Amino acid sequence: MGGDPTREAPFFFQKNPDNIVNDDREFPYPARTSEVHFEVELIVALSGGGHEIELNRARDLVYGYGVGLDMTRRDLQSECKKAGRPWEIAKAFEKSAPCSSLVRASETGHPETGAIWLKVNGEIRQEGDLRQMIWKVPEIISYLSRYFELAPGDLIMTGTPAGVGAITQGDRLHGHIEGVGSVNCLVV
Repeated sequence: MGGDPTREAPFFFQKNPDNIVNDDREFPYPARTSEVHFEVELIVALSGGGHEIELNRARDLVYGYGVGLDMTRRDLQSECKKAGRPWEIAKAFEKSAPCSSLVRASETGHPETGAIWLKVNGEIRQEGDLRQMIWKVPEIISYLSRYFELAPGDLIMTGTPAGVGAITQGDRLHGHIEGVGSVNCLVV
């Protein structure tokens, strides 16, 4: 987001259960917006939770991982930022989180490196490596648990590489994380 990548405190926003769309589904372009952007992200699924989780215990609470797309009404987000308002209208709208199936950490381990990319209509638009994450998964879990009591079944999306951009109806999105999986959707 153009901030200091040297470990400025992370920030969070919510997505709701009706925001999740299973892999290989359609993403309906939402009403009342003219600029929707994609963001490919690692999803962390929790099997345990708690409040004030110690860093050395955080990884033990991970059930598995997936690949997600954080779809954002960028024009509405910009308006919210200017007005100092929350971002939920831009982030937490129906079907705004297309997700792959989860893979168990017991099968894949805990990915700390690996390519992460997103293609739109077959063209690479985002590309990076998990090792570039400013905050690592255990740190994210521990930090977030200071403010919210985490629970089994919670999903955490972890951030995105550079290259986010706008989509239009008819676009095909394909996001991938090495060793985790892929997510696909058609913008309708």
